[in-house]
Amino acid sequence: MATNSRGALEAPNRNLDPTATSLLSVQGLNVFYGESHILRDVDLTVRPGQMVCLIGRNGVGKTTLLKTVIGLLQQRGGRVQLEGEDVSSLGPHHRARRGIGYVPQGREIIPQLTVRENLLLGLEALPGGLARNRHIDPVVFELFPILESFLNRRGGDLSGGQQQQLAIARALLGKPRLLMLDEPTEGIQPSVVLDIERAVKRIIATTGISVLLVEQHLHFVRQADWYYAMQKGGVVASGPTGELSQNVIERFLSV
Repeated sequence: MATNSRGALEAPNRNLDPTATSLLSVQGLNVFYGESHILRDVDLTVRPGQMVCLIGRNGVGKTTLLKTVIGLLQQRGGRVQLEGEDVSSLGPHHRARRGIGYVPQGREIIPQLTVRENLLLGLEALPGGLARNRHIDPVVFELFPILESFLNRRGGDLSGGQQQQLAIARALLGKPRLLMLDEPTEGIQPSVVLDIERAVKRIIATTGISVLLVEQHLHFVRQADWYYAMQKGGVVASGPTGELSQNVIERFLSV
């Protein structure tokens, strides 16, 4: 990832539409698994430099929403816009090259490959892919120092928290403008949870990258600017996370 004169992460200039008020706009999204209606008329907005958190009990459609935004699932109705461009008909690879980074639940690093090789895969999202890009920006090692020590270690030999850091670093090397994280703290020890929280906040503060986060860890949820609560495939509540009430926490977070 490029750096500015202060060494901070810097996202690429993708010629934002000056009339657009949002980076990501999801409008009237309907998604089915076979004949099962999973997402129902979902509307969601993520603005530049904003962290937005999706909350809700298991099985309400949060992961389905992220997979639809990246293009792994196709909607039957509604649309997904990125920087004012309708990307609803594009596949995941094209959406990644337009600026969407995705870290799925379970991380999905390749255990047989080394840390270095896993990181290089993130460069596929850049124009020209690995054929033209082989440089691992050292700024990812400032965010996640342990990875530099383990470059030649197999990904499968890392702890769960280290694998999560690797997965986020890999996504960042594609220079996204929107980074989607699906339960990044699941199954991770508390000290590493705090490391990941701090890294995500620094990424946003120094790059303007937006984050769309699925999370159940209350402390992490409160770091976001805005939340959307999902139930039965639809958005049933939203607002600033500073206004999260105890009632909302008890209804939508598994705490």
